[in-house]
Amino acid sequence: MVFIRAHNIGLRYPVPRHVRLRTQGVTRVGGLFSAPGQGARHVTALDGISFKLKPGDRLGLVGTNGAGKTTLLKVLYGIYEPTSGSIEKKGRVDALFNIGLGFRNLASGRRNIVVRGLINGWSPAEIEDRMEDIIAFSELGDFIDMPLNTYSQGMSARLAFAIATSFHPEILLMDEWIGAGDKDFQEKAKARLDAMIDKAGIIVLASHNDALIKKVCNRVMTLEHGRIRSLEAI
Repeated sequence: MVFIRAHNIGLRYPVPRHVRLRTQGVTRVGGLFSAPGQGARHVTALDGISFKLKPGDRLGLVGTNGAGKTTLLKVLYGIYEPTSGSIEKKGRVDALFNIGLGFRNLASGRRNIVVRGLINGWSPAEIEDRMEDIIAFSELGDFIDMPLNTYSQGMSARLAFAIATSFHPEILLMDEWIGAGDKDFQEKAKARLDAMIDKAGIIVLASHNDALIKKVCNRVMTLEHGRIRSLEAI
């Protein structure tokens, strides 16, 4: 049975020595700065984050820019290691953010599928099994064997989206709803995302779109300066 259990997660990162701190604590956006001139300086990006998610939960993360939404997603995915607290997870975790990660401009679209698949932890056999479906969904045709630097922005977005959504996650992490390509492709992309949401055991979605949060999620966490301001069912 899939689950996520986060207990008192904290994440701090150091302030570079050359940065002069003028204020302590709260800024309008972002985490909390330690007091200037008092030993090692740091920013607290997350502080005391605790929650539990079970199969069927769809958690929406809301808050201003810099509230900690994306940072929390990256901690859940394992990109950042929390500096305090603990996370327990069961189930395959995949993420829809930084979908162009690992792309090589001089490599072909086909080669970039391989590179991105390896970054995702897919085996060579898994990459081969998904290759033709990814190419077909991207609708790139013969351009799949052209270098990425010959692609338009929309073509690159098509390829990135096709690769990123070719898996079947048990836990899906999303940073905003992804739009890719022209109107027709966006409609096809939306249908695929809707299907993924139906199949995923747990979803954590960060978004500024209140209507989307209400449509997709059954719980909402409001973050403020890396802390939970509220956590409630909707």
